[in-house]
Amino acid sequence: MIATLKFTALLLAVVVCRATQDYGYKDVEEPTLGDSQYGSLWPLPQKVQMSTVAFKLSGVSFQIVDAKESSSGASCSLLQNAYRRYDEYIFPISRMQGQNKKKAFASVSELQVWITSADSECDNYPSVTSDESCECPGMMFVFLVGALSLETFSQLVYEDEYGAKSINRTEIQDFPRFTHRGLLLDSSRHFLPIKVILANLEAMAWNKFNVFHWHIVDDPSFPYMSRTFPQLSQQGAYHPYTHVYTPSDVKMIIEFARLRGIRVVSEFDTPGHTQSWGKGQKDLLTPCYSGASPSGSFGPVNPILNTTYDFMAMFFKEVSTVFPDAYIHLGGDEVDFSCWKSNPDIQKFMAQQGFGTDYSKLESFYIQRCVASVRHGLKVKQMISNSLKADTLIHVWKGNQQQYQAEMARVTASGYQALLSTPWYLNRISYGQDWQAAYKADPQDFNGTDAQKKLVVGGEACLWGEYVDATNLTPRLWPRASAVGERLWSDKDVKDTNDAYSRLIQHRCRMVQRGIPAEPLFTGYCAHEYKGV
Repeated sequence: MIATLKFTALLLAVVVCRATQDYGYKDVEEPTLGDSQYGSLWPLPQKVQMSTVAFKLSGVSFQIVDAKESSSGASCSLLQNAYRRYDEYIFPISRMQGQNKKKAFASVSELQVWITSADSECDNYPSVTSDESCECPGMMFVFLVGALSLETFSQLVYEDEYGAKSINRTEIQDFPRFTHRGLLLDSSRHFLPIKVILANLEAMAWNKFNVFHWHIVDDPSFPYMSRTFPQLSQQGAYHPYTHVYTPSDVKMIIEFARLRGIRVVSEFDTPGHTQSWGKGQKDLLTPCYSGASPSGSFGPVNPILNTTYDFMAMFFKEVSTVFPDAYIHLGGDEVDFSCWKSNPDIQKFMAQQGFGTDYSKLESFYIQRCVASVRHGLKVKQMISNSLKADTLIHVWKGNQQQYQAEMARVTASGYQALLSTPWYLNRISYGQDWQAAYKADPQDFNGTDAQKKLVVGGEACLWGEYVDATNLTPRLWPRASAVGERLWSDKDVKDTNDAYSRLIQHRCRMVQRGIPAEPLFTGYCAHEYKGV
């Protein structure tokens, strides 16, 4: 039997069919509920119609191929790479050991991928306009579109106690609720080896995240190796050779992400969080004063010097050539005004501008001029910022639930698009089922009109690096980030934490089987335990 998949766009392509799946997680004592009717699907598709009719998949005969009618074929490396990758996910052992040599009765022998779009985007980078929707034109199989759809197909394949693979007749209609489903990793506070970043990009694809927000530099270190200003990493990185990301490293990470339908958005936060910048760029930071004399310490970026904006324009021009995404994140939060207040030149400038003693106006001045300088050099780049004072996509970080809901209402009422991260600081841990708090948070849960809600483009989970490095990043992140992934992908009415728990424990075991040391949700075990490094 041959299954044909039909797509209207590329970015990866993909899939269908489902069954009650068992990845072997045996719950000794369930803190919530039992089996989900949706098996181990994660995140939950928009619409799922399942059947008990099952078909076998043979590790010897089954293959994923391009349909004859497809606009993309063997020349599309993005698709061919995905076919090989998911073939290995579905048959991790039988391909290598030659198992399942007998052709199964009533089996599915082929999955045909049919791309119908004239522009398949095969060689392009994913963007905010990439089509991740899907349609179900037939009764037999479900047809999905988007860079992450093969993942859905792989989640519908299950095995019996003897290792035989099956897939049930299922129809799915699917599309993401939000276009921006991001994950932030911090490589400044602790340097993250490339291998760790790539492994988590892989896990992001399994959870249908589509934006890697790379908080690449900050106060502690500047690991980004700039061709234009090489002294930044030479002086600002923890080590100028072992703890840096070279241009080839960055290129490899971006390409790895592209093949999985993930955008890479770089963040270079200013004017605060820039202590590491000042080590390699003279006169960039503001000299702090103790009384009438310099104290020898430095504060945020100096906002009154023309050389500051010349530097920013040149630096971000380079960044725009290295990172192909349409967006650059400019940060703009947590600026400590104490150093600016101590500096006599800053005080004089404040008086000349009529700012009085309101240093938030000086911050606004810097942000507006910085954005103008950067935009002038980049022309097509869009900005993400933490400040409402700039014409950018606004990223909401701070406050408790009441405060971030009020901020989301304020931002969207002003006509800005918004992203939410406040409830998804995954570096904050607690004992027990803390994934549920992340699961229950919703970026559109604030008082506002329908028009305001439409300005919410999504959100991001964040893993800040004060207490996180390569040794504990991945288990701290997964499967807690998976909860955020479903919230940003699935329908707003998907809220049942009992059903989610049943699916998530199996999804977690699937990630473990694929080599990701995702932490357990509760007592129990997986049929395929983590094998270590």
